Amino acid sequence: MLVPGKIQHVICTGNLCIKEVHDYLKSLCPDLHITHGEYDEDSRYPETKTLTIGQFKLGICHGHQVIPWGDLDSLAMLQRQLDVDILITGHTHQFKAYKHEGGIVIIPGSATGAYSSFTYDVNPRWTLTGCAVWFMYTN
Repeated sequence: MLVPGKIQHVICTGNLCIKEVHDYLKSLCPDLHITHGEYDEDSRYPETKTLTIGQFKLGICHGHQVIPWGDLDSLAMLQRQLDVDILITGHTHQFKAYKHEGGIVIIPGSATGAYSSFTYDVNPRWTLTGCAVWFMYTN
């Protein structure tokens, strides 16, 4: 499914960690949106980013800055600060989608199957790094 030319936008909440991952995502789609994760050394990624796709204003943030991590009320506060319809955030490595206070919060999970300290049903020997990526496809 990850075929160049089929994806309109790549939205990544961070922790790419190495340049090769950035280059691979860019090869899939030139419209690449990335925010800074706590393991990213590349300082050109912003802490938060907003963009408009169609009629929706989206906010992107890795999520390690939101305390407590994954807390819906704290995420809603960030959503209001960014003034966005949809907030996309990562860090927990678990997929969640909420309709909350008139907006939508999406946590895409981990594109790599990375370990999550938020669950007890995963193998703790899995890697602790990974990035949450959301692909938007054309019709």
